[in-house]
Amino acid sequence: MVKPKVSRSSGKKEIDGKELLLNTEVQNHQYTSRLGVVTALPIASTTEINVGDEVILHHNVFRRFRDIRGDEKNSKSYYNEDNFFVQPDQIYAYKRKLEWQCVEGFCFVKPIANKDKFSLEKEEPLKGIVKYSYNDTYKNDLVGFAPSSEYEFNIEGERLYRIPLNRITIKYEYQGDEEEYNPSWSQSG
Repeated sequence: MVKPKVSRSSGKKEIDGKELLLNTEVQNHQYTSRLGVVTALPIASTTEINVGDEVILHHNVFRRFRDIRGDEKNSKSYYNEDNFFVQPDQIYAYKRKLEWQCVEGFCFVKPIANKDKFSLEKEEPLKGIVKYSYNDTYKNDLVGFAPSSEYEFNIEGERLYRIPLNRITIKYEYQGDEEEYNPSWSQSG
């Protein structure tokens, strides 16, 4: 069981004591919170995650959506406003002792700036520096990854891609002039 860390939607911001709604699209997964706190664990399974750990989740856990009639519905994970059932494959990382740890099979990669003067892309495609990884596999390494394997997350104000470890295709040697590409990003979760 997991509860949202702040709220189910990350499309809200408080300014001068008033709530500003940044997103009116229920369907957009980017405005769904993906940060929760573990409230209970299953009795029958073992996991490195503990009650009270923060977790990074799949966007469908806390998501609300509209059905074919236009009625707003909760995800299949919904139990009540403060509790959601979460399957093990919906958790990508957990926070322990102020440090994020990835669950088996995943890593989070920081994009790097594109140095090609003739490219319109601001970041190097399919390449980045591993920030968090399961068992520190590739941690701080410059890696390449397969197309369509990256999934964007905001972790503590930093834009990272969640990449399955089996989608890492190459480990590069640092040239010494790599620069992280992480524009300011105010979304949370």
